[in-house]
Amino acid sequence: MGSLIVEITAGSPVEAERIGRLLVEERLASCVNFIPGIRSIYRWKGRVEEASETLLLAKTVEAALPELIARVRALHSYECPCITALPIIGGNPDYLVWIEAECAPRSPHGSHAGSDRSAD
Repeated sequence: MGSLIVEITAGSPVEAERIGRLLVEERLASCVNFIPGIRSIYRWKGRVEEASETLLLAKTVEAALPELIARVRALHSYECPCITALPIIGGNPDYLVWIEAECAPRSPHGSHAGSDRSAD
């Protein structure tokens, strides 16, 4: 199973935190980092627009990506939210195993298929 970093932009830190927290709680991401105060310039409906946004970087696995995209689209205030996935091609093997473990579905008994490893 391949690990991914999913880039998501949100219109405010509050919206970003709400989306990020739910992604982790629902095991669609192992971790979400927030980078507040980014400035975006983009073309939308024929006009050049500018906005202050918060960038979310969600660590997840390929198998969870379709559900993660659907969940962000349902939670997001934007008509067409930025949700892009980038493959993780290498890194700390223990961290990559942790990503997979934390995105694993829970068993009926409340535990999950992964380890009890923790990370930042």
